[in-house]
Amino acid sequence: MKISYNWLCKYIKTDLSVEKIASILTDTGLEVEDVEEIESVKGSLKGVVVGEVIECEKHPNADKLKLTKVNLGDQTVQIVCGAPNVEKGQKVPVATIGTSLYSEDGSEFKIKKSKIRGEESFGMICAEDELGLGKSHEGILVLDTNLKVGTPLNEVIPVSKDYCIEIGLTPNRTDAMSHYGVARDLYAALKSRKIKAELQPITFENFKLDEAKGNPISVEVENQQLCPRYSGIYLKNIEIKPSPDWLQNQLRIIGLSPINNAVDITNYILHSYGLPLHAFDADKIGGQKIKVGTVPEGTAFTTLDGVKRNLSDSELLIKDAQDTPLCLAGVYGGLESGVSNETKNIFLEAAYFDPVSIRKTSKKEGLNTDSSFRFERGVDPNYTLIALKKACELFKELTHATVVGEMIDIYPNPIKNVNTILRYHKIDRILGKKIHREQIKEILKSLEFTIISDTNEVLDLIVPAYRVDVTREIDVIEEIARIYGYNQIDIPEKFSFAYENKNAFDEEFLENTIANQLKYNGFNEIINNSLTSRRDENTQYVELVNPLSTDLCVMRQSLIYGVLQSISFNSNRNQKEIKFYEFGKTYFKNSAGTYIENKKLSVALFGNFQENNWIIPQNTSTFFHLKGIVSQLLTGFNISIDEKPLESSSLYKDGIELFVNGSSLGKLGSINPKLLKEFGLKGNVFYAELEWEKWVDLASKKKPYKLAEIPKFPGSTRDLALLLDKDIKYFDLYKAAFETEKKLLQSVNLFDVYEGKNLPEGKKSYALNFFLQDENKTLTDQDIDKVMKKLLDRFSTQFHAELRNN
Repeated sequence: MKISYNWLCKYIKTDLSVEKIASILTDTGLEVEDVEEIESVKGSLKGVVVGEVIECEKHPNADKLKLTKVNLGDQTVQIVCGAPNVEKGQKVPVATIGTSLYSEDGSEFKIKKSKIRGEESFGMICAEDELGLGKSHEGILVLDTNLKVGTPLNEVIPVSKDYCIEIGLTPNRTDAMSHYGVARDLYAALKSRKIKAELQPITFENFKLDEAKGNPISVEVENQQLCPRYSGIYLKNIEIKPSPDWLQNQLRIIGLSPINNAVDITNYILHSYGLPLHAFDADKIGGQKIKVGTVPEGTAFTTLDGVKRNLSDSELLIKDAQDTPLCLAGVYGGLESGVSNETKNIFLEAAYFDPVSIRKTSKKEGLNTDSSFRFERGVDPNYTLIALKKACELFKELTHATVVGEMIDIYPNPIKNVNTILRYHKIDRILGKKIHREQIKEILKSLEFTIISDTNEVLDLIVPAYRVDVTREIDVIEEIARIYGYNQIDIPEKFSFAYENKNAFDEEFLENTIANQLKYNGFNEIINNSLTSRRDENTQYVELVNPLSTDLCVMRQSLIYGVLQSISFNSNRNQKEIKFYEFGKTYFKNSAGTYIENKKLSVALFGNFQENNWIIPQNTSTFFHLKGIVSQLLTGFNISIDEKPLESSSLYKDGIELFVNGSSLGKLGSINPKLLKEFGLKGNVFYAELEWEKWVDLASKKKPYKLAEIPKFPGSTRDLALLLDKDIKYFDLYKAAFETEKKLLQSVNLFDVYEGKNLPEGKKSYALNFFLQDENKTLTDQDIDKVMKKLLDRFSTQFHAELRNN
């Protein structure tokens, strides 16, 4: 949110610099992200002086140019000028050599000594648009003849300076979504710090009703629940024209484009006091009646942006007497009822709409406006008449409007303020510091909290209506802490904590252990949105009732799409080694309508597995890198894993699925190229999605390791080179080996794979190393040969393996 420093100073009087104000606002929770100096004329007209044209002749080499001599006070210079209206004796603005001028888009143009059609030129006589003082380029700007030659132009035409303060506002702080709201917070903070400041009260010195007769527009609120308060006023004989410079400049500083005086006034009130207003062309309100309610499902309505929309029967609307929609209440105006240059009479609306209703309409229609942004978070219902009166003052001043009739204010069931308590001992414990009781009460009063009763230990409070986010005691404590100043709360020198000895299994510890293992292997953790788009119309998703957009309308059923998006984002920024992992939940809805959440762990590789350097050549990630990582994570579980190949699918091109006792632990493999193309990825992505809750269950049941002495007797190794069918997997051989010899076989290792020349078609060669050891004796050659024969027989029988001799 953008705040103008000069605008802010209309509501709070203080001598503090903008830098100090920014620091204090940040300390109170209104984090200032940037402070930018802004001038009403970029460059402040530096280097531009008043000159007098003392000679003006036709350029000898150009029909449309003139050769002038201009007195600048301290020197006389020759300037070539192309303006048709330049004449001898004029006082004109001259940009001297070295001056920077700026175009409308902000680009800089530096004045240099030049030669134009053979004649030297030492400056530039400027037009209005070249100085940034207007848009006219019909000729040079002619100044008052009484001005002194050589006077800096910024002394003749004042240039105002301001600062745009950009605040990173949290969504709950609707009370600070205006200049007055920020001023109120700043005043409380300054008062707490004993810094002199004065918050200007909101007054209505210039407000009065010009004609006391009844309001020409009647109002009927059909749904009090969706519109608890509706206020309005009728203004006639308004004159639509551009706003004065001061108003246009104020709006531009906070990033708004001026439109006309009527629209600019409503925007000014919105950003001044935080309450959106809406102006209707009163002559376009059918039956001269406003109705606030809903319309039948499918009713057509064209909004201000020219889009024709089909409305639902739950959207709150402003209608006329014939139930014709005029406006999406609190969200967006209608094309037919808006203020135009021909508008003469307006009906000005200020209201409090139900935040949930506004949010639903905003999201359904895909309209995010300044108005909906505030209404859906909750505005102050007590400000409707305040905003209308301040707007009427400006309409009378800037449009010469006549205020007709009494203000309409329909508020049958006033919204009750929240009551809460504050216990002194609670604030002492939470903050770790004892703030003086009187200072606590001063802070609350400066924030407009009402103290109903005050005992030695407890304050009974009424929360002001504008603080919709303060409903509990802890919220009040937060308010006191931020106004007191977080930086004034000391960090204790020692911390006290109670050690909890947990005998139960700790899932968080397991997750941190796995995460650390992945980090040590060069992986980075990512966290993606649980919301995603609907990818398959035949899939039953968990749907959002009020989705933010069609891209975020359902809950994800796999982590893969967020992972691929993260890989694509980083790959497009020239990252060569991408190794990600993510812990996240997936969401399902079964045929019985039951919702199911599953936590999963995803691991992904893309690009190089390691960074290239002089000792490690380019090492592209492969499926076996991924499998090795997953196997490493499973090492500590001390369990037997089964593997089954994956069939090609829309997700995986190929891969394996891991099983324990027939239950799937997860899938890993190479992602389908069609899916990679969708995310603009070239190359292979190797991805594992693991059933984390099953991993946790296995870990909780894991038998503790037993310590054993180091064997006293040496072991022996033997190698086998086997000729196998290409579809035989190493894992199958590994599993069969340990099933065949459970006592002496300690380890099996695949150290070579060969597929190429001199092998029969459809065959491959595996070279396996076997380590054998007996804890009770040294193995003889006969013992070893006996085991190796058993293994070879098993491989031959089960896998049709042959011993390769060459």
